[in-house]
Amino acid sequence: MMQLLEVPGSAGYERLRDRPADMSVTADNHAPTHGNHTATSKGVNGTMNGVLKENGDVSAADIHVSLSQKGVTPAGLLSADSLMTWKADGAVQLRMSETGALSRPPETVHAMFTRAVKNYPDQTALGVKRNDVWLKWTYQEYYDACCKAAKSLIKLGLERFHGVGIIGFNSPEWFMGHLGAILAGGFGVGIYTTNNAEACRYVAESCEANVIIVENNVQLQKILKVWDKLPHLKAVVQYTGPLEQKRPNLYTWEEFMKLGSDVADKTLEDRISAQVPNQCCVLIYTSGTTGNPKGAMLSHDNITWTAHYASEYASLRMGKEISVSYLPLSHVAGQMLDIFAPMCNAGSTYFAQPDALKGSLVQTLKEVRPTALLGVPRVWEKIADKLQAIGRESRGMKKKIGTWAKGIGLAGNMNIMKGHSPPWGWTIANMVVFRNIRKALGLDRCRLQFSGAAPIAMETLQYFMSINIPLYELYGMSESTGPHTMALPHHFRLGSCGSEFPGATTVIKNADDEGIGEVCFYGRHVFMGYLKMEDKTREALDEEGLLHSGDLGKKDQEGYLYITGRIKELIITAGGENIPPVLIEDTVKEELPIISNAMLIGDKRKFLSCLLTPKVEMDAETGAPTDQLTQQAIDFCRKVGSQATKASEIAEGRDTLINEAIQAGVTRANKRAASRAQNIQKWLLLEQDFSIPGGELGPTLKLRRPIVNKMYADTIDKFYAEPAPTPGTTPMEETKVAR
Repeated sequence: MMQLLEVPGSAGYERLRDRPADMSVTADNHAPTHGNHTATSKGVNGTMNGVLKENGDVSAADIHVSLSQKGVTPAGLLSADSLMTWKADGAVQLRMSETGALSRPPETVHAMFTRAVKNYPDQTALGVKRNDVWLKWTYQEYYDACCKAAKSLIKLGLERFHGVGIIGFNSPEWFMGHLGAILAGGFGVGIYTTNNAEACRYVAESCEANVIIVENNVQLQKILKVWDKLPHLKAVVQYTGPLEQKRPNLYTWEEFMKLGSDVADKTLEDRISAQVPNQCCVLIYTSGTTGNPKGAMLSHDNITWTAHYASEYASLRMGKEISVSYLPLSHVAGQMLDIFAPMCNAGSTYFAQPDALKGSLVQTLKEVRPTALLGVPRVWEKIADKLQAIGRESRGMKKKIGTWAKGIGLAGNMNIMKGHSPPWGWTIANMVVFRNIRKALGLDRCRLQFSGAAPIAMETLQYFMSINIPLYELYGMSESTGPHTMALPHHFRLGSCGSEFPGATTVIKNADDEGIGEVCFYGRHVFMGYLKMEDKTREALDEEGLLHSGDLGKKDQEGYLYITGRIKELIITAGGENIPPVLIEDTVKEELPIISNAMLIGDKRKFLSCLLTPKVEMDAETGAPTDQLTQQAIDFCRKVGSQATKASEIAEGRDTLINEAIQAGVTRANKRAASRAQNIQKWLLLEQDFSIPGGELGPTLKLRRPIVNKMYADTIDKFYAEPAPTPGTTPMEETKVAR
């Protein structure tokens, strides 16, 4: 067992050694105090020290008081003259101030890790179910395993500032390989499991990966196809299942963990002591929807500072939080929620099964009973569909009680949102109905149910409020180390992404008359830059240090942030009308419960059209859509008189009753539009749903618009081969044209 390292020269050592007598860092990881100043959760006004202007706007120049600009470099930091870099070994200035959240002493991931181990050595850190038995690691065992992995990576030739790629489903080995890479002075680099061999090669080449860790033979084959094109790659490790072939420098996980047994402790200590908070330790690659993926460089400080203040803002409790890991760890949300926030708070992370999104997630939730859960909108939508299907089966008094309780639930949560007391019957509804629903979902002790990574429909939010499982939206991006704003219990507004945690600031650039403009971020969570991409880095970060998100949004008078669209997704019609597609798409899905995905089209076109997909069952093995309609879709068919049970029976205008019903729903959606220019003139129901295997959805189930546009280019062109229909007519003939 390695001792916890705090060697001279390490960031943790410097921070503790040089700490003045009047400064304390408490065991429960609360904000440090220094003199009369305390980094507290005051919100934006509290942390910006009065620099907010009367109109609520603020410039980065007003708030940036960098210690390094004053000629002071905090202990343990490398001197730097810029807030950005694109070099692997580059260092950046930190966006620090003399008081408030931005004044928190910087630290490395290792320093944060060792604090958790010192204070909670016997606390369960990780748990995974294998062969029907839960295997667990304490924080001490977790740390020791990461040090072993780090030594083995050094043995295999991992060089400083080179990547360790990891491709596979979430597991203890994923965490240990990732953290081992960081401790050894390299970069932890997640690779999406949906990547093909060439996409894997691009990421590995970009980060100059010395080692790649794969889950199984399926992922191994991708790397074997491109190994000879990766001059920096020295070894590959497989962490699940037997090796189906032997070749030099290919290891099982068990073999890998033994490789570093003869590497001296001092060798690893030297690697750790050389690390500083303002250099990179993690690369998050974008999914590459509109081009090659970009490697977002996250520093030690990005991760440790964000983990601390996001956790504090969410009131996460030391040593008591439990999470379930199932979202892709190659995405920043998965890493922050599953790896770094629990490390900051000595929380426990349990792993879902690889088929979590194909049906087993709820079973894991029931066994683990997490205290917090993040789901992408599609996950929450699937859960809502299942619950609603069960509700439709109920009869008599049970049906009446359920309907009554949902009315109480929605009204009660709306009251709570506004700061008022719940209505009469709230306690009874919770005891009789809501408590049982939570228990059935494994959410009976879950205090925080988050939704993030993509916009969520208002209908879904209201449904979960009606069963007293309010969803709190998170907003952020890879380039902001995950969260920038979050909604919380007693601090949320329906449809809002919440407000910033301490030290994070939002600037709305080029706002229009309604206050809508580009959402820009400032704070120590803002990334360093894109690896080897100076031009892309300068596009994302301006000279003031603001991160330009590319999202459109506004803030209300209470400081809540609302995202209204994305600049690149904004549809600008031939008539010059600016149209945010998501709001219209959500309205269509709300009007038509048979619809799974809707994608609005109309950029540089004379009118709007829309591709629709039916709700179908997904193949349990591949995750690909089947031809079988879901029960909710079948119920819709029966309601309008159709006997269809297959997507192929109703797609592309084959079922007149379904066509008429969908047109009626589109007409209702059009009546809710802000203007005639926002009306959908033509639409087509496709034969299969969008999916990750199909390529239409990204790893976090976000719609990949450019990909869909390309895949259905011929269909879209047919929409515009003839003029839009006369107002009031149905699109029956236009549907035939699209076929």
